[in-house]
Order: sequence, then C-alpha cells, then structure tokens
Amino acid sequence: MSEWTDAIVGERMTVDNEFNDRVMASRFSSQEWGLIMTATEFEIENSEDPDAARIVADTSSLPAIMPELENVRSQVAAMGGGSDGGRSGGSGGGIVDSIKGALGLGGGGGGPSDEELEAAERLVQEYADELQAHLEEVGKWEQVRVAYQE
Repeated sequence: MSEWTDAIVGERMTVDNEFNDRVMASRFSSQEWGLIMTATEFEIENSEDPDAARIVADTSSLPAIMPELENVRSQVAAMGGGSDGGRSGGSGGGIVDSIKGALGLGGGGGGPSDEELEAAERLVQEYADELQAHLEEVGKWEQVRVAYQE
C-alpha cells in the first residue's frame, strides 16, 4: 500500500508548505510536528466508494512517541531555543533518556497529557483533510484512490 503514498510525495511537499502556518499556530513546534508525522500513517477509508472515500490518519502509534515530545522540548530549551511553550521541563533529557523514551523505556513522570495527544490527532487529521482537498484540486484524487485499492 505504500506505492500510493510514494506517488504523491510532491503533493505532500506542497501541502506541508501550505500547512506550516497551521503548525506554527498550534501547540507543537516544527520539530515536534516532524516527530508526530513520522508516527502517522495515512489510509483511505471507503476507497471503493468514490463519494465516501477519504484520507484518514492512522494515529495508533502516536501514544508511543508522545513522551518523546517532552525530550524535544527539553533539548530545544537546553540549546537556548527560546520558549518551551509555557511548559516547565521537568525531565533531564540527554541522549540516553531520549533513546529510552523512544523505546518506551523511560521512567514514569508527567509526559504529554491526553489533551496533547488529542490535539496531535486533530492536527494530523486536519493535515489529511488538506491533503485530500489538494489532491482533488489538482485532479489526482481519483488516481490516488484507485491506486490505494491495488
């Protein structure tokens, strides 16, 4: 199924550029957004029905990477990257903690909240909606929908 996404790399780059303003206005930095997107896959729901087909974001992997967002914030703050979005970084960070967090081996502690996970899921679905709208606008949606089925 990855062939359909490979076929729209250029379209995704266009949508990425257009969507950047929405990311900047969100609670996530561009680094955090990049991490969120690496944990997201896209599918086409109801692909057999041209009228009901739509791109949906599979965010089932997001909970596993959400603790890493705090590490990204800590690293940016430690490098003098400016504000951490009004949050106080409680974790020490560091490469070992980052790796442990990415593997889900980090200690307890207050990671990102359910509210933050929901915000990430909403933003990713908004991106999926924008991607579909763009594909429709440039006349590629039908081709992509059929390719998804194959």
